[in-house]
Amino acid sequence: NQTVYETPVVKAAQRVGPAVVNISTARQQNLRRTPFPGLGLNPFFDTFFKDFFEPGYEPRLQRASLGSGIIIDGQKGFILTNAHVIDNTAQISVMLQDQRQFEAEIVGVDPESDLAVLRIASQEPLPSVALGVDRKLLIGETVIAIGNPFGFSNSVTTGVISALNRTIRTDRYVHRDFIQTDASINPGNSGGPLLDITGELIGINTAIYAKAQGIGFAIPVAQARKIIADLITHGEVVPVWLGLTLQPLDDTLINYLKLPESEYRDGGLVVKSVFPDSPAGRAGIVEGDVVLTIDDRPLPSTNAYRLLIKGFSAGQSLNVRLWRNGASREVSVITADFPEELVARLPHLLLGITVAEASNEGGGVMITQVDSGSELARIGVRPGDIIRQINDIRVDSGQLLRKALVKYRHHPSVVLLVQRNNQLYNLTVPI
Repeated sequence: NQTVYETPVVKAAQRVGPAVVNISTARQQNLRRTPFPGLGLNPFFDTFFKDFFEPGYEPRLQRASLGSGIIIDGQKGFILTNAHVIDNTAQISVMLQDQRQFEAEIVGVDPESDLAVLRIASQEPLPSVALGVDRKLLIGETVIAIGNPFGFSNSVTTGVISALNRTIRTDRYVHRDFIQTDASINPGNSGGPLLDITGELIGINTAIYAKAQGIGFAIPVAQARKIIADLITHGEVVPVWLGLTLQPLDDTLINYLKLPESEYRDGGLVVKSVFPDSPAGRAGIVEGDVVLTIDDRPLPSTNAYRLLIKGFSAGQSLNVRLWRNGASREVSVITADFPEELVARLPHLLLGITVAEASNEGGGVMITQVDSGSELARIGVRPGDIIRQINDIRVDSGQLLRKALVKYRHHPSVVLLVQRNNQLYNLTVPI
């Protein structure tokens, strides 16, 4: 009797497996083209001939099967995967369990959370899996990881949740609140689903920690839900607004505020300023307060705060624990979208500059005024200089400049690419 062997793991794999896809990508590689097929095999002749012939470059697509994904909307063709799976790609192909292949387009990517959403076009509905319900995960509960690595569909591994709220540091980012499991997760099933024993989607597997052996990590669905919605709607994550400017604690502030070690052991951030009529202001938060936790989550750094609020949606009520006048207290803050009227003021508020559209062919925005007390003034930036880029965002208009500042407003600093005459300079500026 075959049903005897249909364990919960088997049933979960059968139900979810058809929605798990293989993702392969093609990167463009430029190969030197010469009139001599043997050129490049002999260093002497390579050096000799390159003085006489224009080498030229021939673009070639180098294809690799890099990971998995999970279809989360079968009607619209949305696929959830890891951001690192599709990093620096020129072309993305998706293969389903039934061997059908599709070319995919990128809907949105958020490298900080290591999540990306793709879209494929199908004439008929695709098998899909809904995001699981938010619930308290338990250490020790059984989990199932499914991938479609290298076209080997339904590669299933099992294990248990080993730990929760893990922090993983990579070369570029600090990832927080990951699920740790002993289910095998490797580059082939990175981006695939992590399921509980009932087959509910509770996480997205990610293979970003190369030193881990026998340890797997997954991004919790509870953390990913808002990020996924933003990627589908806006193509990027739009952080909610609390109206706070925060700075880390230091020994001087700890002594001045008479903050006991038991309160700041897990971190805390000092309120530098509160925007008028902001969510924080309406909740009664004032300059000098220490924000200890938000929804019981510690704040060891401003980066932790920035990543935390990325997971909240506008209109949510957050429980904020504060330290003020020698005692802790709790307030409720209702999150909001970043106000449009404040966007136009960001160049002045964050950088101390006024800008106008640049008239040169290269684009960018021209600085028309620099506040005398600003960091840019101290560095030597002056009116007439042109901002061409902020971090990884090209600034071809004032609108893009403001959009970049909205995105990076919680970062401790940004890198500006500034043009003066025909020279370009990278300037790191605190904001």
